[in-house]
Parts: sequence; C-alpha cells; structure tokens
Amino acid sequence: MKPIGPLMIEHRLIERMVKLLEKELEAVRAGKTVDTAFISAAVDFFRTYADKTHHGKEEDILFRELGKKPLSTEHKTIMQELLDEHAYARKNVKGLSDANDRHSKGDPRAIDEIKKYADALKDLYPKHIGKEDKRFFIPVMDYFDETEQKRMLEEFNEFDRNMIHEKYRKTVARYEAGAELP
Repeated sequence: MKPIGPLMIEHRLIERMVKLLEKELEAVRAGKTVDTAFISAAVDFFRTYADKTHHGKEEDILFRELGKKPLSTEHKTIMQELLDEHAYARKNVKGLSDANDRHSKGDPRAIDEIKKYADALKDLYPKHIGKEDKRFFIPVMDYFDETEQKRMLEEFNEFDRNMIHEKYRKTVARYEAGAELP
C-alpha cells in the first residue's frame, strides 16, 4: 500500500461524519432543537480524528517529506492551499464548539452560529477531500521512491498507534444508525 492509502481511507470516514453534520443542520433548519450531544461528538471527531490524526499525518509526515523535494509550482501551491484549509477547518471547529457551549447554557443566538460553523465545515470538507484525492495525493507519490514510500507508511502506522480510530468509527456508526451515544 502507498502512504496515501490510509489517508484516503480516513477521508471516507470524515465524509460520513460530514453527512451526519449536514443531516443535523437540516433538522435544525426544520425547527428541531440542536442536538448538543451530537455537536459535541462532532467537534471531538473533527478535532481528534480529522485534525490530530488525519491532518497530523499529512502535515507532520507527508508535507514534511514533500518539503524536502523539488516540488512543481502547482504542487507547492496546492500544498499551501491544503494547509490553509486545515487552519480554516480548525477555526470553524473551535467556533462550532464555542457556539454549542453557549447554546447548551441557554444562549438562543448561538443557534445561528452553530449553523454558520457547521455549514462552513460541511462545505469545506468535500472540496478539500476532492482536491487531495484527485489533484494531489496520487501525483505527489512520484516524488518518492519505493523505499521512501515504505518508510513513510511505517511512520504513518507508528503515528496511528497513538490515536484511537475505533472510537470514531463507532461514534459515526451509532449516529448513522440513529442511536444516541452512551
């Protein structure tokens, strides 16, 4: 497996959570109350799985190694765009978390902010993932020989040993099934 394999697999789980966030947004827009427990779980998912685990491997390993290569102007530009999008995602996850906290304390104005930040995330991730999967990951593998790719994949695996994939797979599956978290 190439090092981009695990990253692309992680994208599929992130896409599933984005769909759940979109479903929650539709319910709120239809007049239902905000499910603050779900929003908290989504914030945790985006912070830990999408950012620390997934973006962590991209930024701390793949992008670091790409920074040592003579990248084309196009690939340098895309890599910077991806870094900027990661920062934008972090900002919106923080905003979503803060608004959810205020909403759970009774601030009625926080609902509009929850919608705003959730909308930003649901709009960002499909485009971001598409850019990585279709325009970046596959072409940049050409900068690495087989040994470098194998080493990077081993480093990804070591990185993952410190993360909790299973927790987030179960979280997404529970919400997809319509169940409440324990």
